[in-house]
Amino acid sequence: QVQLVESGGGLVQTGGSLSLSCAASGRTFSRLSVGWFRQAPGKEREFVAGITSSGGNTYTADSVKGRFTISRDNTKNTVYLQMNILKPEDTAVYYCAARFDLPSSRPSSYNYWGQGTQVTVSS
Repeated sequence: QVQLVESGGGLVQTGGSLSLSCAASGRTFSRLSVGWFRQAPGKEREFVAGITSSGGNTYTADSVKGRFTISRDNTKNTVYLQMNILKPEDTAVYYCAARFDLPSSRPSSYNYWGQGTQVTVSS
């Protein structure tokens, strides 16, 4: 069983930065691909970024490309999402998710989910 816990959310002004963390339990973390998703009120959950189990490949949604960076440290069982140049439209609950396969942009492809962390960007 894999448990994921996100942290690092908060309130930030437009143009600011936040760094989210996704800490995983269990000894299988290094075999898991991880994705970050977000969901704003009244909207569907959308893919933000993904990273393969080794960290050798990353994928980023066009809406955040050049501003968000995903990375991982398998020695710490943690995946990070560095968010820069934040915009009000980035406001959402951010979730990390994991699966035993390559990263996917489809939420239904993931087996494990964290509880989410709120990110609010004020204008």
